[in-house]
Amino acid sequence: MKVKLFDYEHELDLEKAINRFLSENKVEIKQICYDTSHFSNNGEQIYSFSCLILYK
Repeated sequence: MKVKLFDYEHELDLEKAINRFLSENKVEIKQICYDTSHFSNNGEQIYSFSCLILYK
């Protein structure tokens, strides 16, 4: 079993990275975990969109 972790500030960047990984690798996906979070840095709102893929 292996894992691949993705983390991006924009959800479309995350989507593109996951699709690229899946199209370039023949993997058997066991589980996908998705999460979002946000925080403030010097008054600027920062978002984080992340995904963990467990695969064989």
